[in-house]
Amino acid sequence: MEPVRRAPGRDGGEGGDSGDCGDSRAEALLGELEGLVKDVVRASSWWERHGVDCAVLALSLLSLPAGFLCLRSDNILVFTLGIIVLGICHYTLTVKGSHLSTHSALTESKYWNKILMLFFVEVCTSFPAEYAKYGHVKLHHGYTNVVGLGDSSTWKAPFLNRYIYMFLGPLLIPVLTPLVALERLRTAELRTALQTLGLMTLGLYSHYWLLVNVSAFRSPSSALACMFLTRSLLAHPYLHVNIFQHIGLPMFSPDKKPRRIHMMTLGVLNLPRLPVLDWVFGHSLISCHVEHHLFPTLSDNMCLKVKPIVSKYLHEKQLPYNEDSYLARFWLFFDRYEELMVQAPPITELVGLQ
Repeated sequence: MEPVRRAPGRDGGEGGDSGDCGDSRAEALLGELEGLVKDVVRASSWWERHGVDCAVLALSLLSLPAGFLCLRSDNILVFTLGIIVLGICHYTLTVKGSHLSTHSALTESKYWNKILMLFFVEVCTSFPAEYAKYGHVKLHHGYTNVVGLGDSSTWKAPFLNRYIYMFLGPLLIPVLTPLVALERLRTAELRTALQTLGLMTLGLYSHYWLLVNVSAFRSPSSALACMFLTRSLLAHPYLHVNIFQHIGLPMFSPDKKPRRIHMMTLGVLNLPRLPVLDWVFGHSLISCHVEHHLFPTLSDNMCLKVKPIVSKYLHEKQLPYNEDSYLARFWLFFDRYEELMVQAPPITELVGLQ
């Protein structure tokens, strides 16, 4: 499949892929790949399917007391260790936990997935769970790189220059997240809004209460400053990862989007294995993002397990398998910031079958 870019505002198209032959071939390719992946999933144990990722999240919860106790110390090294532990735990729970729970990838029980989603998204992240699921699962995954729907444009702030956006912008995330949540709740049903508001308040106040009563912070301002510090510890890679893996890749017209296998292979990019980010954000957001978009209900560990199969299959069928390093993507976005983050993206149309 050969992608061809068009200028913004012009209709995209699927070229030869719009016919029955192209559609049938795309469906056959995806069906064959799904069969290979399902065989791996069926042969995997519960520990591989869900246990590994549940253990990572459980370890993060169990590490929280140590982090809060470290903040009691007058030793700068121990205090810094506490900040690092709490920051890593926070992002593991809010990013990895929220991401997996919105995709129902933590357990096969719908009831427990609902409970876990409310905990990770609303209590830990301070954001409405249903809005998170709709925006991420329904729009971003359902219309990956489709302009105006799942094109990651919510991460753009064209009024900011490259220096502020790439270096200072991420620090706004801990403050903007609950504010955006409150704006979303204005249109929610009263019962849902009150429940979400209560869970958000529980999460934020619990964090503050623990800093005052366990970590022995003496003033509200110092406790709030520590909350901000831990919640912004990994804000830079969090923002960067969210733009690196989609923006700058082919974008599609809403009325002529390609078949699923072409949409996901053209519009998604994998970063290399990065130990800290793999742990905190999860493999599905870092080195297995292509696999995640093709099979969104798989856990992080299962995405990593099927990665060699997906990669081999796509290469054999001469389909795209986008990969690039973190630093390469950073400098690309820094050098081409106006083109990628300010201007409207060009529409890609798919011409012919190769």
